[in-house]
Amino acid sequence: MESRLDPKKVGSSAYKAMYGLELYVKNSGLEAPLIELVKMRASQINGCAFCLDMHSKDARAAGESEQRLYLLNAWRESPFYSDRERAALAWTEALTLIADTHAPDDVYEEVRKFFTEEELVSLTMAIVTINGWNRISIGFRAVPGTYQPSAHATKGA
Repeated sequence: MESRLDPKKVGSSAYKAMYGLELYVKNSGLEAPLIELVKMRASQINGCAFCLDMHSKDARAAGESEQRLYLLNAWRESPFYSDRERAALAWTEALTLIADTHAPDDVYEEVRKFFTEEELVSLTMAIVTINGWNRISIGFRAVPGTYQPSAHATKGA
């Protein structure tokens, strides 16, 4: 597989705008492990190899267990996720599959039990952001495999 183009180079202003949203999410106060689970789950649904490679490495580097990463696709049947994480994952699925789900009221009511209004906005922005990155990475055929968390951290992304 070959990359179609590098959006960071070709559209640097657009890339910086997306990165601004990413920084908002990073600094939102949401737990970093929760954000990584959300990124992984949306990327699983969207089939984004580049983002799955990146966020599985980031999650592991931050101490996430292999077991929770392996079972994320079956989180409903796995006892390894908190109620807060389960609500976030359900919200992630509802918004990632928005054309099919239309963000059902029951999923919204469940996520509201575990997140303040401000946290819910931040969680929603995290979901919006990773879905955007998935579309950029898939559309331009970002090639997975070379990403390293330490290199990423030193670049500030």
